[in-house]
Amino acid sequence: MTVETFFDLFLKELASAPKMQPYYKFLNDKKSFEFRKAYFIQRLKYIENQIKTKDSFVFDCGCGYGTTCLYLAMNGISSYGTTLEFYFDQLDKRRDYWKQYGNTDLFQADYANLFDNEIKNYCFDYIILQDTLHHLEPLEDAIAIFKRILNNGGKLIAIEENGNNFIKQLQLFKQRGNKKIIPLWDERLQKEILLGNENIRSYKQWEKEFKTFGFEIDTSSVQYIRFYYPFSYKNHSMEEIIDKEQKLAKRNKFIRKYFFFGLNFSVDHAHTTSSKS
Repeated sequence: MTVETFFDLFLKELASAPKMQPYYKFLNDKKSFEFRKAYFIQRLKYIENQIKTKDSFVFDCGCGYGTTCLYLAMNGISSYGTTLEFYFDQLDKRRDYWKQYGNTDLFQADYANLFDNEIKNYCFDYIILQDTLHHLEPLEDAIAIFKRILNNGGKLIAIEENGNNFIKQLQLFKQRGNKKIIPLWDERLQKEILLGNENIRSYKQWEKEFKTFGFEIDTSSVQYIRFYYPFSYKNHSMEEIIDKEQKLAKRNKFIRKYFFFGLNFSVDHAHTTSSKS
């Protein structure tokens, strides 16, 4: 199933799922529809392009509503997701909808904290961190867990916001000041957990954090997305805007680094000693 087909079916699902609509705002804001669709499709295609074989086993850490895992299931790829969000209660209903298009048994999920979850060593080929990496604290402990559970030659796939973006950093400072890590009480787990409070970082900062644990960012995988604002889509198609953005990102390092909102990258690791460790 292509991303485009999946998106069309996803919109039909949204129409009958009012609890999901405040999060996925495609049906409530027509002016931003193409803008949001572009972001949705680009990120999902990025993940698809990073996963090379269908017999892979994927861990979606912070799977939320399970949309990415459901897309993988529609394409015959097995995944396991965890979340600490109320979205978890919607997953069974979502499986009921998507089972008419594919094998939803390929997607299993738990309400679980990464740091308490007893995941076996070396059991995943890919780990997806979509809007999740900047929430994980202590970050060092999280990366150590990823190192332990990722197969030799496996890959982390990060879908993040660009921590260098001037506008985003100003927005976050007004929103939460310098409180980048906060404690939260989880009613379901009955315990306090630490949360990265939109603690986004730059590419260089992520590179440094991962390198400490023997990971290396695949430089060819780095992608900056989302530069133009919703009004730009009024007179141009989504495809034209995406093409313009990617050409701009390639030719202007300063704009790419400080004014693009999205940052995607993959991280390689080998458990044995190698040039990347």
